[in-house]
Amino acid sequence: MRQYLAPLALAAFAAMISTPTTAMARRPAVRAEAPPSGPPRLILAIAVDQLSADLFAQYRQHFTGGLARLTAGAVFPSGFQSHAATETCPGHSTLLTGVRPARSGIIANYWFEPGIGRAEKKVYCSEDTSDPASSSSNPVVSARFLKVPTLGDMMKRANPASRNVAVSAKDRAVVMMGGHTVDEGYWWKGSGFVSYAGRAIAPAARAETDAVAAQVKKGAPAFAVPAWCAARDAAVAIGKGSVGTGRFAMPAGNLIAYRASPRMDAATGSLAARLAEAMQLGKGTATDVLSVSFSGTDMIGHAFGSEGLEMCIQLAELDKTIGRLFDQLDRRGVDYAVVLSADHGGLDAIERLDQQAYPRAVRVDMALSPEQLGKAVSLKTGISAPSGPLILGDAPFGDLYIARGLTADEKARVSAALVSLLKAHGQVAAVFTAKELAETAMPSGSPLEWTLKDRARASFNAERSGDVVLLLDRAVMPIPDTVVGYVATHGSAWDYDRRVPILFWRRGMRGFEQPAPVETVDIAPTLAALIGMKVPEGAFDGRCLDLDGGSGNSCGSPE
Repeated sequence: MRQYLAPLALAAFAAMISTPTTAMARRPAVRAEAPPSGPPRLILAIAVDQLSADLFAQYRQHFTGGLARLTAGAVFPSGFQSHAATETCPGHSTLLTGVRPARSGIIANYWFEPGIGRAEKKVYCSEDTSDPASSSSNPVVSARFLKVPTLGDMMKRANPASRNVAVSAKDRAVVMMGGHTVDEGYWWKGSGFVSYAGRAIAPAARAETDAVAAQVKKGAPAFAVPAWCAARDAAVAIGKGSVGTGRFAMPAGNLIAYRASPRMDAATGSLAARLAEAMQLGKGTATDVLSVSFSGTDMIGHAFGSEGLEMCIQLAELDKTIGRLFDQLDRRGVDYAVVLSADHGGLDAIERLDQQAYPRAVRVDMALSPEQLGKAVSLKTGISAPSGPLILGDAPFGDLYIARGLTADEKARVSAALVSLLKAHGQVAAVFTAKELAETAMPSGSPLEWTLKDRARASFNAERSGDVVLLLDRAVMPIPDTVVGYVATHGSAWDYDRRVPILFWRRGMRGFEQPAPVETVDIAPTLAALIGMKVPEGAFDGRCLDLDGGSGNSCGSPE
């Protein structure tokens, strides 16, 4: 199964005890003032992992911190990760490259290369497979597989004085937002923030790791419950446990409880602020870019689902965390422009969906697992792989690979049998072969109107995608069995996973809300225009969004 989050210890969940409800204090609005002239000195690019457009719409009225400030800017509530492979790596790769997975090569979190020259055929999206020490589970982290530059790469190419800094709890978020020329890049591994192999750890990162260690050693009480979250406080039985009432108490010494809580986002934001201060980001001779990916919403969505008390507390705390980062930049007098979006959305746990008017939601049939499909195809055709499984894949959806070593005729028969089996299954919405997708034109127009084949095409890269691509039907949860810490996920071609908010803010800008569908690949060309950076024609799949909000045009010419 996909490695989104290691199962959490039962003790960590049992420790999440009740806390009296309190109300959040409303922050004062940012005062109106004239916008600064010229390009911003810092681009702050924020990704909130698994922040669907649905969650944003559901909770935006309650935000009083950093997220509230962003809603006063240019708000695009119907942004799209328009491709079918709505996972962390592909989603993050669109945000600052301006291109879709079909072009970036980042088709999934994991894919398979049956002909790769190592025993393990599974490949991680941000590993260096040329390094013998690297594996999909313990990668030597690299941007090797990202085929295109990020905005930070382009900025440094245009002016080497630009600094490109990226921070997250996840290495793949750092790699996909930072790109190939990261000045400082940090993610959480084990018990501290780490960086690329061979790089010294900056004092700011060491200090943040020490601060986390001290907090974990001491432990922490449960989070207070905002008044507007009280209605979410209801237990839902899932497997041998339940979700919906967690408050994230942290027993002393329990790092697992720290990791899957709002505290991890707080540490990520604090490290970003420390680096901005230490490096004097936004105070140099060229515009800098600071990418920050907050992964707590994703971890909590997987562990508890997206509609319980846990997610409500998480978003309330994230609002504060982002507000603190803004406050730090404000105190330093930095002229910064912010964009916030997400790598994908998510589907709530089916047990709660069943209680909340969505009884058709089901868990995936294990007959769709690559292993079971391989056995069924072998039985149907009489063909077996020369060694190992006949069908390779990471989960019961997405890219499926036929083992190497077969004759052309055998491969064709296996492919036909596989497609036939999948199309006959009631949980399958669509099946496409690599040949079909390669012959399909790249989609254009509103992503809201794309067909399933269009969505799959936007994720298809001939070098890395599977021989067959499987799209599950709506509300089929691609987790066959729940375990503690992993009850819900994403990755589908449906809009609950594709739709994400896109928000831009700069002090003094005229705010507006535009509900028309836009794409996350529109972010990079929009920011490039904002800082006045010229890029070659065709560098982006997306278009520049005019952020002026009036008669002017931040893109430089009418769209």
